[in-house]
Amino acid sequence: MTKRFRFALWPTLFTIPAVIMMLGFGVWQVERLAWKNDLIERLQTRTAAAPVPLDQLSGKPADDEYRQIKLRGRFDHAHEMHLIARSLNGNTGYHIITPLILDDGRAVLVNRGWVPDERKDPARRAEGQVPGIVDVVAVTRLSQIPGWVTPNNQPAKNVWLYVDVAAMRQAGGIASSGSDYWFSANAAPNPGGYPIGGQTQINLPNDHLQYAFTWFAFAVILSVIYLIYSRNLARTPAQNLAQNLTRREPSKTP
Repeated sequence: MTKRFRFALWPTLFTIPAVIMMLGFGVWQVERLAWKNDLIERLQTRTAAAPVPLDQLSGKPADDEYRQIKLRGRFDHAHEMHLIARSLNGNTGYHIITPLILDDGRAVLVNRGWVPDERKDPARRAEGQVPGIVDVVAVTRLSQIPGWVTPNNQPAKNVWLYVDVAAMRQAGGIASSGSDYWFSANAAPNPGGYPIGGQTQINLPNDHLQYAFTWFAFAVILSVIYLIYSRNLARTPAQNLAQNLTRREPSKTP
């Protein structure tokens, strides 16, 4: 009895691990989809809630991130920091991180918002350097973890690629708070128009379902190709010749 499939060694050694890897990536994307859906729901719920005083933070980062907080104090503009390579509507610029000295003497870091490249110098947005006591509504954020290709921050040059609360507090002359919290101001307009607040991203991209489908599709396609190849290997020369002959069109007599 003729075998329906003949499995060659090297194609088999390549195909089986490749299919397993693709299925693994697909499952991982499904898990990421669940994580992203939970994150989006948590972000939307917390950012939609009414702002609460700073002291109502629990101290648990997983519970506090993205909560809206009411802050009252005085900005220390002399120690503002520049988070570089930030864009808004396709325009490059900076996020302005400024210490806010609270009424009780504590200090927190506030991302006041975005400014274009030409407004990096505080003198070119003097109206936005608000003096005196201000009220700020902001979203609680955590220190960011840089990617493995992200360059290091350069505090001495006031060049920041990512938010490192501990390093920024030190650069701003603020005693360590023992937490990784910083605060992103809402979209309330500043005098003169800059900085532009509300830079916390609400609509996170969520393409994990598409990625999962793609990896599962790759696994199915590779499996089908492998089975077709193995089936062709199992055919005898006579069977292959007969199959080729049936595919030829009959010649026409002139």
